[in-house]
Amino acid sequence: MDRASTLHSLAGRAAGHRTRIRVAAVAAAGTVALTACSGTSGGDDAKGDSGSHRISVAPASGASAVSVKKKVTVRAGSGKLTSVQVTAPGPGALHGSFSKDRSSWTSTARLAPGVTYALTAGATASDGKKLTEHEKFTTAEPTKAQTVIGEYNVERDSTVGVGLPVSIVFNKPVTDKAAVERRLRVTSSPAVVGAWSWLKDRNGKDRVDYRPRTYWKPGTKVSLRMNLDGVAAGGGLYGTQTRKIDFTVRKAVVTTVDVTKKSMTVTRDGEKLRTLPVSTGKKGFETWNGTMVVLSKVPTIRMDSSTVGIFGPEAYDLGKVKWDVQLTTSGTYAHAAPWNEGKFGRVNGSHGCIGMSTSDAKWFFHQVHYGDPVTVVHSKDDTVPVNNGYGDWNVGWAEWQAGSALK
Repeated sequence: MDRASTLHSLAGRAAGHRTRIRVAAVAAAGTVALTACSGTSGGDDAKGDSGSHRISVAPASGASAVSVKKKVTVRAGSGKLTSVQVTAPGPGALHGSFSKDRSSWTSTARLAPGVTYALTAGATASDGKKLTEHEKFTTAEPTKAQTVIGEYNVERDSTVGVGLPVSIVFNKPVTDKAAVERRLRVTSSPAVVGAWSWLKDRNGKDRVDYRPRTYWKPGTKVSLRMNLDGVAAGGGLYGTQTRKIDFTVRKAVVTTVDVTKKSMTVTRDGEKLRTLPVSTGKKGFETWNGTMVVLSKVPTIRMDSSTVGIFGPEAYDLGKVKWDVQLTTSGTYAHAAPWNEGKFGRVNGSHGCIGMSTSDAKWFFHQVHYGDPVTVVHSKDDTVPVNNGYGDWNVGWAEWQAGSALK
């Protein structure tokens, strides 16, 4: 099989890309005493214990395996808190709020699992002295039930067609799509205008795709960065992945199928290579309108109509169909169809696929690659949906941008 890219399941490798700082538990209590008795080099900050002048922190300094359900609390004793900052690599800052009198601070966001948080607190004691403290604690590692994994459609150092969007399908529902989208980034050289858009994959899973406003330019260098480690995806789920995937856009092989003319025209970088006679879907089985993208190529495949819901008089089971180029997940292919010899260029007689002679199908098979766009025009059928393979190009730019969670 000549396939330019495959989906990658990331669950088994996510842990290898994460850095964990482990801090030994040094105290069972959650109180850190701070006073104005021990001055710093500047003479303004103080650290130590003078009874009423203290900052207390929970979880305890150095605590490990802290439940993500715990709240982080900071109290200033007889003084007032001036600042509280709690951060961790990946998740970033932990949000919280002060009490009205600023005597305490409580986290309002859920902790992320399997990360070490650094806490810095500042306060002013009742006698005017400044208090500071720096502490760390580590949360419990996430369980499989707490993690959400994204499967991406590009392979490191691969080359893809000009029509391929970057696509990520998540194995569990993503309810905080904005938080996840903020951690995804696509850059390219030359730079393009592009956007993420959320949709439901055909299997019902949450999916987010990135595409430029127009096709990628041949030779473009593209990088996908997934910084999902520790991100709260909603519903108590967290990401665990940190990935950087670089790939390159190959020459622009663009195919147009005209249903009324029963022809297929293939161009490379704007130059016409060949126009082939074809036979597309007959009445009741019309070929999808719109732009599809090459998903895979298989030299020989069995085509059984029961797998696409065709039964009865129209049923078929073809054991060895040659030179198969997959265009949709619902089963649209461009392939050799010698049983329709005599119809190519004259009659549309397929069940929705694009059929051609064996020699023409072999030629086409070797011209196109993963990510190359194939556009069907003048069909009486509906336009191929966005989630049926990569039908992303059938959505107008404004509508595409509206699908972002950050709009």
